[in-house]
Amino acid sequence: MHLTPKDEDRLLLFLAAELARKRRAAGLKLTYAEARALIADEVCEAARAGATVAEAAAHGASILTEDDVLPGVATLLGSVQVEAFFEDGQKLVTVHDAIRPGTGSGDNSDVTPGEILPADGELELNAGRRTVTLKVDNTGDRPIQVGSHFHFFEVNRALRFDRAASFGMRLDIPSGTAVRFEPGETQEVTLTSYGGARTVVGQNDITNGATDGTPSAQVLDRLRTQGFLDTAS
Repeated sequence: MHLTPKDEDRLLLFLAAELARKRRAAGLKLTYAEARALIADEVCEAARAGATVAEAAAHGASILTEDDVLPGVATLLGSVQVEAFFEDGQKLVTVHDAIRPGTGSGDNSDVTPGEILPADGELELNAGRRTVTLKVDNTGDRPIQVGSHFHFFEVNRALRFDRAASFGMRLDIPSGTAVRFEPGETQEVTLTSYGGARTVVGQNDITNGATDGTPSAQVLDRLRTQGFLDTAS
């Protein structure tokens, strides 16, 4: 046999779909991967049999209901996309809402993958940690965005502020968020100290060590030699 990579992909999809069919026939509810493989394979087979793109997509959406899959799979799956070969060539088929509502016997209604169920009350960010408020000038000609956990001491060279005061500190904002400094803008930000071992490595390759004290003369010299603006310089 002389199989192209696409042929091999098609056979792999067929194999996964056949496993899904076998388990479905045995009365087992399908996993995310099994459901996706079965729907995609059915679309490809419909295309091979002469269906149009719309007909193949409609067929794919008719294969499974929530009763056929494990709890949460229908929500997690959403749409299914597969490139199928039609009489006039290869086309991308999208099956929207790939799993239809069931009779309710699947008991999936209360399951939402990735759902966040917060506890009652409020949590204080960075409680008990030292903070400092600094004025920061963006002297550059383009916006600068700083992430929540970047060592503020060694952020972008074009930001001018008291670098020594920010040693061992990061933005006092929720993890994964950022602060944006527009060109020519002066902005006041609050920083908080790192937790844990408070060791910073990499980033702009300035600190590479502990940050539980004040910056050494060597670290400050390295910072200023490399052109990082500092109100104290």
